[in-house]
Amino acid sequence: MMQGFCRRLAALTKKETKELLRDNSSLLMGVVLPLVLILIIGCGMSLDVKNVPTAVVLEDHSPTARDAVRFVRGSEYFAPVYVGSFQEAEAMLRAHEVDAILTVPPDFSSRLAAGDAHLQLILNGTESTTAASAQGYVEAGVRALAASLAARRGLSGSGASVLPRIWFNDANTSTWFYVPGILMLVLTISGVFLTAVVMAREWERGTFESLFVTPMRILELILAKTIPYFVIALLGMALCLFVGRELYELPMRAPLALILGVSMLYLVTALSIGLVISALTKSQYLACHISLMVSFLPAVILSGFLFDLHAEPLAIRVVSRLLPTTYYLDALKSLLLSGGSPLVIAQDTAALAAFTLLFLALAFYMTRKKVDA
Repeated sequence: MMQGFCRRLAALTKKETKELLRDNSSLLMGVVLPLVLILIIGCGMSLDVKNVPTAVVLEDHSPTARDAVRFVRGSEYFAPVYVGSFQEAEAMLRAHEVDAILTVPPDFSSRLAAGDAHLQLILNGTESTTAASAQGYVEAGVRALAASLAARRGLSGSGASVLPRIWFNDANTSTWFYVPGILMLVLTISGVFLTAVVMAREWERGTFESLFVTPMRILELILAKTIPYFVIALLGMALCLFVGRELYELPMRAPLALILGVSMLYLVTALSIGLVISALTKSQYLACHISLMVSFLPAVILSGFLFDLHAEPLAIRVVSRLLPTTYYLDALKSLLLSGGSPLVIAQDTAALAAFTLLFLALAFYMTRKKVDA
């Protein structure tokens, strides 16, 4: 039985691979397009953000110290969370619960009187756009504080300043933030879009009807149809990782095996979504448009790739949590830039596994349903 399964699977996979190699458009979308995206978007972007989650640590509890950070309260640019210690704030930053830590040192009041006071700002560099914006907001608030104190004392300056540090993105470059998003787009395009269109084309041509009269099984058919695109998607991702590493010095702080493992899990999810779309529509035209609407556009707009989700309305944030792209992008940025918090990776991987099981079950059910019909 196993010998027959392997023989049929090898024959079907060989057939599908030959069709893929003859289809230049699939190769262009799976290999060339990712390189174009990483070269064009890799130069970086700049987008304003609001409601930056910020942990505020008051090591100096004097009224002067509290007054120094009053600019974060009631501001549309900050969502402050007051914590009792720096260790608690650091844990929140590593767990992605906040994107910045603003610390008032214990000697702030005395140093302010001497004209040499500083606030410490620590930023999460995996969100470089958020980090850059938060740094600008805090510096503007400190400048306003300095001007206010100077006006009271009749001086030209108060000596108050902020000392920013960016964690997980030492270069403070937008490229490091966007390259993981491009990798997510590569797998989304190769997994959902290509699989849905190619499978729908088989339905239109009646190829499946010809296969149904053979000893072929549903598992063999699905594996044969997905293996070539699985390989193409991994090839495109490998090229993007190489370019990101060599051209933009993108760090890979987590083990490569872990990065590839999470990526392959997401790719199986994307392939399953493509199979569901093709079985649902059986039309290349509809499959193309549905894939664009349910995968590519949400991956760009709702995953956190271009827009910081903290600045979005609650309804948008809820919808984003219903998309596998959101969890994969969060895990990938964490793995590449910060080494991967075990809690964050475990949560994102569990969500991706759930999506994978759901869409695989739907793909098998809908394809089998078509066979029985």
